[in-house]
Amino acid sequence: MTEHAHLAERSKVTRRVTIVSGIVNLLLAVIKLVVGYVAHSAALIADGIHSLSDLLSDALVWFAAGHAGHGPDEEHPYGHGRFETAATLGLGILLVFVALGIVWDAVERSFHGEQPLPGLLALYAAGISILANEGLYWYTVIVANRINSKMLRANAWHHRTDAISSIVVLGGVAGAILGLPYLDAVAAVIVGAMVAKIGWDLGWGAVEELVDTALDEESVANAHKVILAVDGVRSVHMLRTRRHGHEASADVHVQVEPRISVSEGHMISQAVEDQLKASVEAITDVIVHIDPEDDEQAPPCSGLPLRTEALARLKLLWPELPESYEIVLHYLSGSIDIELLIPVQQLENVAQAEEYKRALKEALQKDKAFGELNLLYH
Repeated sequence: MTEHAHLAERSKVTRRVTIVSGIVNLLLAVIKLVVGYVAHSAALIADGIHSLSDLLSDALVWFAAGHAGHGPDEEHPYGHGRFETAATLGLGILLVFVALGIVWDAVERSFHGEQPLPGLLALYAAGISILANEGLYWYTVIVANRINSKMLRANAWHHRTDAISSIVVLGGVAGAILGLPYLDAVAAVIVGAMVAKIGWDLGWGAVEELVDTALDEESVANAHKVILAVDGVRSVHMLRTRRHGHEASADVHVQVEPRISVSEGHMISQAVEDQLKASVEAITDVIVHIDPEDDEQAPPCSGLPLRTEALARLKLLWPELPESYEIVLHYLSGSIDIELLIPVQQLENVAQAEEYKRALKEALQKDKAFGELNLLYH
């Protein structure tokens, strides 16, 4: 399956789960609000508002899934994964405000003197809510784990939180019916606190993604191990990761043997990219920087002349050098090492070769940009 097809299927599955969740939450919200009003239960009304917040979260998930299902484009070259992050942040903020409203209403009711006791109908509504939300939790979390969706996983925990809050409501209503009317208000405050906690956790997790928080230590250590196992990799440094939605990007500096060919260096970088994507589930985008030496410790090569200028300067130092000689430049340890490839026909004897090298090297020392010299006969 192509990456685009995978994203499209993921979006389709997410939306299907969201439709089921939305329908159930709508029914629960209506039942709890109506029954809470008729049965005089502040806790059940608060739980109904909680279900409405879950309905709004389903709408956010639906919106985010539609956008996150699109692959990279001109305006979003890294894909649309952070639509999930933005939706999760919005949901977290929403839940915190909903929680404040629930607590405020419960406290206000408790100071208004005598309130009618909740009826048995409120108990039945709370029981139905517990069963429905627990069922939604398991349905959603199974799908979330299958497609690795943090957003769906977060929504699943909303259902679990709703089930737990309904248990609290059940206890509060039962206590009020048994002659402890304040327990209904206490239950409403507890539900509000639970909603605030889940809202804070969701919002803070989304903020961490938006400020480019790295993958967890275990994933980073695994990525480091995977890179070192690639043939041709000498060392790894400056490995950086960042999340965007359910995916993550990585960029890394990989040190290889300094005198290999460009194509071999490219092949090593391709192998690093492929292995990271295959071994670290979250990573879908990799940038590999090939280093001939550890650029955190070696003298910098910035400012050295590039090939055209370097050859022009060598021409001044070696005016009689035949055009048929091939020159390979190696930028290492703050200078340019040179490999001079000479046709073997030009080799008369070892003594002549050593004298020729000595003369070239002596001339080369006049320009501090150049370092070692090696003559290779082919």
